[in-house]
Amino acid sequence: MSVIIALIALAGHIALLLWGTRMVQTGIQRAFGPSLRSFLGHALSNRLKAFLAGMGVTAVLQSSTATGLMATGFTAGGLVDLVPALAVMLGANVGSTLIVQVLSFNVAAVSPALILIGVLMFRQVQNPQVHDLGRVFIGIGFMLLALHQLLDVLEQYAHTPAFETILHAISKAPLLSLLLAAVLTWAAHSSVAVVLLIMSLASQGLLDPYQACALTLGANLGTAINPVVEGQSGADLSARRLPIGNLLTRVIGVALAFLFLEQITTLMTSSGSNDGRVVANFHTVFNLVVAALFMPFLTPFANALVRFMPQRIDESDPGQPRYLDPSAKETPIVALQAAAREVLRIVDILDEMLAGTKASLSTNDRRALSVLRKQDTVLDRLNTAVKIYLTSIDPDELSDADKRRLEEILIFSTGLEHAGDVLDQNVLPHLAKRLRRGMTFSKTSKSELNALFDRLATNLQIAAALFMSQDGRMARMLVEEKIAFRKAEREGTKAHFDRLRQGDVTATETSSLHLDLLRDLKQINSHLVAATAYPVLEQQGDLLQSRISTSH
Repeated sequence: MSVIIALIALAGHIALLLWGTRMVQTGIQRAFGPSLRSFLGHALSNRLKAFLAGMGVTAVLQSSTATGLMATGFTAGGLVDLVPALAVMLGANVGSTLIVQVLSFNVAAVSPALILIGVLMFRQVQNPQVHDLGRVFIGIGFMLLALHQLLDVLEQYAHTPAFETILHAISKAPLLSLLLAAVLTWAAHSSVAVVLLIMSLASQGLLDPYQACALTLGANLGTAINPVVEGQSGADLSARRLPIGNLLTRVIGVALAFLFLEQITTLMTSSGSNDGRVVANFHTVFNLVVAALFMPFLTPFANALVRFMPQRIDESDPGQPRYLDPSAKETPIVALQAAAREVLRIVDILDEMLAGTKASLSTNDRRALSVLRKQDTVLDRLNTAVKIYLTSIDPDELSDADKRRLEEILIFSTGLEHAGDVLDQNVLPHLAKRLRRGMTFSKTSKSELNALFDRLATNLQIAAALFMSQDGRMARMLVEEKIAFRKAEREGTKAHFDRLRQGDVTATETSSLHLDLLRDLKQINSHLVAATAYPVLEQQGDLLQSRISTSH
């Protein structure tokens, strides 16, 4: 019975340690996520700066996985070279060891103070950044408290027959121990928590230094498995070069260290440090040595990854999302950026639909209309994928700024889908009717419609730029363009009626078709403005709630 109680207590303290680690990660991401991503992006100009940036960002985030997802987003988009991205991961692996170094000292006494400070900051909901930093302090306090309680439980049950049997079995199979630690780290999604657990066992004398170092190697291997296993299953293989490259550096480093583990352990223990400190030092030294070994060879290593994982995008299925990586949802700033990139694909598809529809004003190709309808299906599929992806992100992981951005992406994506529906359900049937009846637009009518299509295509590009920049001046410009578009539609309608009065036979035959197209194009433009300009102006307090005059 006592063993069961001990295991429950041990599991509970480990759970608290994991939860504290998660609170630190989410709190930092909410408070500084966009700034950290921007900092990392600017540092990816050369391998040394990238290494230091990866180490610094991971030391703050306490998640090499989160740092890796940011770097993967840059490389998958072709924004940076694979070499500095690999350097980021080497730095990230070193950065994840720093909190282990700090917590290897006896600092448990400050945990109540940290939790108290964190709670007071967390209650400051008026200041989102202070609120999120409160979560960080609470998380660190929980980690320290969990470690302290963990040591008490281990000390109390250290020499019970059940614990000794388990630890004896581990000591007899060091390779199995390494793999066990790798699986545990993959399941826990935190090498920090697992290494701290190993450190606690070693400090109580329950693991000898050789066993502890073997388990630490497993933790270093396990943390590199997550991005590879949980990456987007249907993604282009080239998008996974970075996580696979990072895993390969881990595998090679772990294999070499395991071969010489006895000599390394002897060297690490010769300093006279306690076994817990030996684990922390070994964890740091291992990652520093791996970084030093691979940094000079990153260029040929990256070239090999590119050669064996070439870019293969399945053009036969354009409706398949390319950037919606499920593993990125654990890091909202990365997930939101991925969704935004996917929405820009929808912009490109709608732009192609507009160009094809404009061309169909003059041609008699029925197959072209069929192709346009298929493009609307692709647009709908991508919009659905974006909505499902974004709505599956845990709202508790989102800061207020993240929630606003998520809503902006959903509104823009939905607006694009509505614009595509107008083309598919209204405009294309009109053009199909023109073909069935053998009607032809007059030169003047065709010129007016072509001008509106060109104007609409320009407004679509402005809307896409506004979606990315959220610039108030651009939003005003797009709203003014809506007014101008509405005026152009009225003028086009008036000009068409004038041609009817003059007895223009061609204008008479295509009259209803021409007027319907004018109305539909104005509706598409309205969807673009409502999906981009209105949210920006509303957030800035510059949007009137009604166009109706209040004067009597």
